[in-house]
Amino acid sequence: MDAEITVVPLLQMASGDVLSLQQYRFVGAQSGKVVYLQANLHGAEIVGNAVIHRLLSYFKTLDEIALQGEIRLVPACNPIGVNTRAHNFASGRFNPYDGHDLNRIFLDWEQAHHGAKAFAEGHLNSDRATIQQTYRQFIRQHFEAELDALQSPVGSPVHQRYRTRLQQSALDADIVIDLHSSSHQGLVYAYYFRDRAPSVPYFDLDFAILLDRFDGNAFDEAFINPWLALEQAFATLGRSLRFDIEAWTLELGTGMKIDAQAVERGVNGILNYLRQQHILQDDEAIFHHPVSLTRTSQLTKYYATTGGFVQQRVAIGTWVQVGELLYELLCLNKTGQLPHTIAVQAQQAGLVYDLSTIEAVSEGEYVLAVMVPDE
Repeated sequence: MDAEITVVPLLQMASGDVLSLQQYRFVGAQSGKVVYLQANLHGAEIVGNAVIHRLLSYFKTLDEIALQGEIRLVPACNPIGVNTRAHNFASGRFNPYDGHDLNRIFLDWEQAHHGAKAFAEGHLNSDRATIQQTYRQFIRQHFEAELDALQSPVGSPVHQRYRTRLQQSALDADIVIDLHSSSHQGLVYAYYFRDRAPSVPYFDLDFAILLDRFDGNAFDEAFINPWLALEQAFATLGRSLRFDIEAWTLELGTGMKIDAQAVERGVNGILNYLRQQHILQDDEAIFHHPVSLTRTSQLTKYYATTGGFVQQRVAIGTWVQVGELLYELLCLNKTGQLPHTIAVQAQQAGLVYDLSTIEAVSEGEYVLAVMVPDE
């Protein structure tokens, strides 16, 4: 099966060069769900590009009959971030033009227009398929105004031009998978949304985090929040509906690094999930690996209580108990005294799932993070 390849212009630079995306589209012999998968939205989080390359290679070996629906793959989806450097360190988390986090800029239709309640009231007795199709049209109608703004003679800021063109590619998707990694040292896990936990065991994960509180216009949130709001609006009106829409952010290990094991787990988990969704029909066995679940409200990030040098830090993936040593700070001073150390103990039992890359920290800088699993 060959990919349809499309080049999507994003921004013209002062030099005359044009930043662009390249999308690879595989269309199956039968109609079905649309899956949109992108990588490298944060510049230092490069591992997803290798995952997409592996997926491209695999899909090319398949016959069209093995795919029901279509797959869209976009590597290096943020060329601004990918190409941002400070000496030999890849940053690219923040837009250098305006300082915005490049994954906190996306337009959430419900947050902008608050239309779910009125829409549900007007379609209370419609069947689910009709509701889903009509709501897509409602979202697209509002999106047209965003596209029109790009043609305005007054112009629009960099982040708006970028987000609009990227979101346009996923507007009619049923499933969004956004490939990230830690910006530091991380495990393999996923962020998921309300009522979507049954799909978690089909990915190859260490654990999964429910986004139980708003994190701020990330790509996956902006895509699925209108549908979650519509489900809630119907529930308020006494009708229980669950739309066949899912969004995932997969965190695949460590930033600025393509870890072979993380790539392998990312590829295997995505293919297995697509089989479970009846999109990929290649006759391979489907695995089911239950993992620990937690939620964003049960994550604790530890920040340096004073300046110093991190030592004796626990290894990533360590389960700790309350009172166990997480790390020591070697603290210097300018008071004529000898350096001293400060021990930092765990304030709750949990899994150390993320570690800062740098081990020289000023007061208030991030050191590590611990997740507490659901009971």
